[in-house]
Parts: sequence; structure tokens; C-alpha cells
Amino acid sequence: MPLLSRDYYTQDATTVARTLLGATLVRQIDGRRISGRIVEVEAYHQQSDAASHSHRGQTPRNQPMWGTPGHAYVYFTYGMYWLLNAVCEPVDYPAAVLIRAIEPLDGLDLIAAHRDGRSPKEWTSGPGRLTRALAITGDLNRADLTLQTSGLWIETGDPVPDDQVKTGPRIGLGTRVPEPWLSMPWRWWVANNPHVSRVRAGSG
Repeated sequence: MPLLSRDYYTQDATTVARTLLGATLVRQIDGRRISGRIVEVEAYHQQSDAASHSHRGQTPRNQPMWGTPGHAYVYFTYGMYWLLNAVCEPVDYPAAVLIRAIEPLDGLDLIAAHRDGRSPKEWTSGPGRLTRALAITGDLNRADLTLQTSGLWIETGDPVPDDQVKTGPRIGLGTRVPEPWLSMPWRWWVANNPHVSRVRAGSG
């Protein structure tokens, strides 16, 4: 399948997030392909979004968000997990889409090895789980998602119809994020997909 283009990522973060559902996230390791269908995402929209890493200004950690769209923003959190984001919107308009969950497609043996002892439903059903399954670490921060030579890219897939998509507030923001940002319905997921991380009460 063709890769998503640079122009695609220049769109509004909410548009990118919604249309990434059904696309294929691909990781290449030693010539082996590991991939999964994207089934859950969250949008973080520029500095006005109080839930976004960019809200308090540019830092060495979040600098990729100000860069060229179509690159990866990979950061470490809770002292345990790497999380993968796709940078979007034009340069200097810091926004990104967090890839929260994928449905495994290729390289299942490698995913199983990376997630040793976990059931298939636990392999990639969460942003920290999928990075472990695909061996995504800080070494891939700023990777170009529009080039196969980066070892990490996103391909087009089958669009998910609106009647198969659910939306709701983003997860794990805590009480530090004020309204209306705390309740913004900027999380999208494929309804009834077993690989989605979790469904929060009140999500529609």
C-alpha cells in the first residue's frame, strides 16, 4: 500500500486523527515487517489545547511538535513507556496525533516475542503496549513517517465508516487539564474492536 504523504499530515490534527483509523502502522526490523491496523487515536491540537505537550511552550522534549509534519514524536512517560505520535499541521503550529492502539497484521511471531507472556489482546491494546510490540523507542524520535528508509512509516488502508467509529474524551489527562480541554471528544476508536485500549464511561 502507498505511504501517507507529507501533505496529508499538514491537515488539522483532528482530521488526521479521525482518518488515521484504518491506516497501517509499519515497523521494519532487520528486513522483517511488523504492522498493525490503527484502531485508536487521540488528537492534540496546537498550544491552545491545554492537554497538549505544546501548551506551555517549546522544550527539548517536545520540539519535534514544532517541526515538519509527517515525523514521529516519541517520548518517554511514567518512567516506563515510550509513546508514539505523528506530528501534524504546518511547521511552527505544534500538533500531533497519539497512536493509542493497533490491530496486529504482520510479524505476529515478533510481536509475540516482544510481548512475551501476554495474551494477543494485550499485545497492542494501548500506546505503551504497541511501542513495546513494535520495538519503538526514543531512537525513532523524529523518524520520517513518509519514508520506508526510516524503519517506521504509515501506509494507507481501508477507511473506517462513520457508523463504525466511536468518539470520546482523551484518556489519562488527570485533573491538571481544565475544561473544555478535559472533555474534548478528541479520541476516536473503531467500535467493538478487541484491540482498543479501553472505553471510558460516557463515550459515544
